[in-house]
Amino acid sequence: MLARAGLDWFLAALLGVVALAYWRPGLGSTASPVPWKTIASVGVALVFFFYGLKLSFAQLRAGLGNWRLHVLVQAATFGLFPALALLARPFFGSEAGEVLWQSIFFLCALPSTVSTSVVMVSIAGGNLLAAIFNASISSLLGIVLTPLLASAVLHTRADSGHLWGLAGQLLWQVVLPVGAGLALNSRLGRLAGRHRTALRIFDQVTILLIVFTAFCESFAQGIFSSYRPADVGKLALGLTGLYLLAVGIIWGLSRGLHFSRADQIVAVFCGSKKSLVHGSVMASLLFPAGAAMGLVLLPLMLYHSLQIMLASSMAQYLGRQPVGEAAAATV
Repeated sequence: MLARAGLDWFLAALLGVVALAYWRPGLGSTASPVPWKTIASVGVALVFFFYGLKLSFAQLRAGLGNWRLHVLVQAATFGLFPALALLARPFFGSEAGEVLWQSIFFLCALPSTVSTSVVMVSIAGGNLLAAIFNASISSLLGIVLTPLLASAVLHTRADSGHLWGLAGQLLWQVVLPVGAGLALNSRLGRLAGRHRTALRIFDQVTILLIVFTAFCESFAQGIFSSYRPADVGKLALGLTGLYLLAVGIIWGLSRGLHFSRADQIVAVFCGSKKSLVHGSVMASLLFPAGAAMGLVLLPLMLYHSLQIMLASSMAQYLGRQPVGEAAAATV
């Protein structure tokens, strides 16, 4: 029952590591003797290597034909969401609100998820190959577009030394591991497929480590002192509205373009997701100030939980509909 509602061990673990960080912030802060930053950096590089290992050039080539669907999904991911965040900016007037809005914009600039999007499309009865293609392309585009959007809108006045350092980190932590994985797919891709569950757990443990250390540093320096539980509740409601609004717009556009039901499902589920994996990694690279990392990740963690629960309910509903009835409902 919990799985059907989208409540798995990972969501509980996210809450657990945040609670542990609140209780013992010194365990994961920079004051700890454990080299958490180095461990997390190696873990991130391995995550992206395994991600590339699970991809194949044949899969990417096979999905190129349905270009209108691909354009809609990527435009929604990297265009619609940042535009909605910019429209919401006047509602964050205070200094603390401005910092929170920057975190929300960062969330909106992230690429789509891979595994969650594909699983939801499969449950709902959508075009599985198109889902794999779009989720994969979104993740690859996010390596470039997310830093560009964040830099252009958030005006991170980084000097050239920092920019070169960021480029170097992205190169060795993201680009090179993905490229190495792609190159080895023909030899080790089947091995990665057989251990898909173990690799997913490794991804999730790496995310938990990044979240834990980020929140330890934030709690240690009192970054959340100006935010009440009621503020977090309002943020969750706002992010729910963001998700539902984006889903409604994407669904309407896909109907206007006369997509098939299977492609409409791909557009909605791939175009409305945001990747916690990429967000955790990019936040550590784009926002090097450790104390603010927890606040940067807060909207992303909330949105991640909400998108799983809401998308799971939608996918279950669509999957239970007979194909003829569901197709009629989308016309």
